[in-house]
Amino acid sequence: MVRANGAVSLRELARVVQTSEVTVRRDVRALEAEGLLDRRHGGAVLPGGFTRESGFPQKSHLATAEKTAIADLAAGFVNEGEAIVVGAGTTTQELARRLARVPGLTVVTNSLLVAQALAHANRVEVVMTGGTLRGSNYALVGSGAEQSLQGLRVSRAFLSGSGLTAERGLSTSNMLSASVDRALVQAAGEVVVLADHTKLGSDTMFQTVPTDVITRLVTDEPPGHDDRAATELQALADQGVQIAVASGSGAAGHGAGQAGPEGGASDRRGPRRDVPLPGQRRSHGPGGGGGAPQLRSAGSLSDTGGRVADLAPRRR
Repeated sequence: MVRANGAVSLRELARVVQTSEVTVRRDVRALEAEGLLDRRHGGAVLPGGFTRESGFPQKSHLATAEKTAIADLAAGFVNEGEAIVVGAGTTTQELARRLARVPGLTVVTNSLLVAQALAHANRVEVVMTGGTLRGSNYALVGSGAEQSLQGLRVSRAFLSGSGLTAERGLSTSNMLSASVDRALVQAAGEVVVLADHTKLGSDTMFQTVPTDVITRLVTDEPPGHDDRAATELQALADQGVQIAVASGSGAAGHGAGQAGPEGGASDRRGPRRDVPLPGQRRSHGPGGGGGAPQLRSAGSLSDTGGRVADLAPRRR
């Protein structure tokens, strides 16, 4: 299946072979040890992930529930009448579907999929870059795209990518895509990265956004056994990145944030409670030393059903 499609999700593998994802994950790990495939983004790809990029059909089936939850939460950061840029990717496409409800919004994008998601939103103006069409992800790239962004200034950029680490920031496996993403970042006052937990700790060839330029990361809550993702989250927070964590069951179960009377997303908020880092124990009581760093609820942010949280930097 990997040879035929370039990539496959653990969920799809489990369905085809009629077993659990836990069993599939163990087998994929064994196949990776033999050099037959690489584990990536909630699934598996052909070896050599630094040079090979999965196409849109493969990416669209990976971590779909997580992407939905992230998009639900990220839409709450967009205000009525705002001007933003939205990069290419399956997660940003999910975000665009929710932005169709925000009145007075202007969206600049190099993604045909983002533009398509907003095409019938009569209260949203869509501005497309120029450039050459890259068919694998339906994005406009090249010098035409970059030149069309010169002189542009918007409040926020919403970007995705192939991998995210505290050391290098956001990265992608395609040079042309990376170059356009860097131009999008130059046009924005703040940078919001949308990345599910499977991308945390993954590194690919071309850096797009250094860690010190990322304002906020919107991600989903890693499973308890994923120590790598939890460690990467803490390292990102230590470098000043604000972390917003979407609850998959909560965020996915609600509609997108809608514009409220003051502009921006609706005032619906999830439970306000501390969330321990995945794979670590919650401290018992305020005096219990040695507890795990906590995800603190951010009351100023609007929640669309999932938890909104900021991960506090570890005190030095």
